[in-house]
Amino acid sequence: MNQPTADRLYDRNFLLAFVSQTCFVCANTLMAHYARWIEFLGGDLGQVGLIMGAGAFLGLILRPWMAQWINRLGARAMWGIGYGVFAASSLTNLWLYEIGPLIYVLRSSLVLGVAIVFASGLTYITQTTPEHRRTEAIGIFGIGGFLGMLIGPLLGDLFLLERERSNFVLLFSIAAMANLLPALGLPFLRSVASDGPKSSVRLAEFLRTTWRYWPGMILMVDLAFGICMSAPFIFVASFIDQASLRIEGVSVIGLFFFFYAGSGIIVRVSSRRLPDRIGARKVLLVGMCFMSLGMLFFGLVDAARSWMIVVPAMFAGTGHGLMFHTMTSLTLQSFPSKVRGTGSALALMMLDLGMIAGAPLLGLIGERYGFAAMFASIGGFLFVTAIGYAASSLRSTRWWASWPRRAPRAD
Repeated sequence: MNQPTADRLYDRNFLLAFVSQTCFVCANTLMAHYARWIEFLGGDLGQVGLIMGAGAFLGLILRPWMAQWINRLGARAMWGIGYGVFAASSLTNLWLYEIGPLIYVLRSSLVLGVAIVFASGLTYITQTTPEHRRTEAIGIFGIGGFLGMLIGPLLGDLFLLERERSNFVLLFSIAAMANLLPALGLPFLRSVASDGPKSSVRLAEFLRTTWRYWPGMILMVDLAFGICMSAPFIFVASFIDQASLRIEGVSVIGLFFFFYAGSGIIVRVSSRRLPDRIGARKVLLVGMCFMSLGMLFFGLVDAARSWMIVVPAMFAGTGHGLMFHTMTSLTLQSFPSKVRGTGSALALMMLDLGMIAGAPLLGLIGERYGFAAMFASIGGFLFVTAIGYAASSLRSTRWWASWPRRAPRAD
């Protein structure tokens, strides 16, 4: 496997990958408005949760094979395939005129395209950056995602000032075309040569690799993070509409993602070396606490205090900025580079599972008890998971040894 030399991380290759990630997330975060598309077609909040949750199902069941294809074809090739799947799925949504079986298929295809792109990009960046700076590389690479969040939802809100079919045609067309620039940049990325024979694409190979390099309790954190992501990327648009949040001259969803992504960027840049200095687990646990509080603070927001949307946005964005790269690095650390596609897919599988299990149930909670109860349920589950992960980690000698110890007192 070609490895980067010495400690060099921020080179031309990393910049190209970063730009590719940013452009794609701009396209993907336009889909933060997908709940409004479902409602435009006649769906209610319960159907929003059901369709969005079921949409992750195809990505989940295909991830094992996706992982093996990344190992076999290479992350760069699969990255391009993911762009194609996402663009085609975006445009095909324009065939829909009502809620029916096809919307489940198309939402699933969108999620599959996103799954391929993120798993391939994550695998590629960990294969082409210094191993001891893996957490930092994932974190800075992920800033491209936050930059996309700053642009995509706000742009989508501008497209949907009027909720007419022509506006949604523009939304899905721009989402498809936004894949062009990152796709054109892929051939200029450095190739990663594979050592040894090509990996099998059988499910049994995925299961054997996963069993051999099982990462442990961190997978429950990946699951809980997936549940948390249903808040900004599935339910926040419906929350803003149904709570009648209005700020004169300001896009409320754009404001939410501005503070969400802005907080994530600031925290990610300022703490980029922190996991290497004090340990990724500690940073992760702090991030989980911030994310939990962010979910609870949605209860402060109502039509009379629409501006308060910035409070959950900042706390949840800070949590995201501390959580994703640390939990991903901890998941991947047990997988060697040549099968890192399997580790990336496993981490994202658990995230998908959180969306699948969480979105339909959360949609029903929101429909029956209100959005405050729904967001509080998310925050409560994450907090319980944080306690469980901390307890599990404290049983590890390496984790316990990493905490500062008080010097013994002289008698």
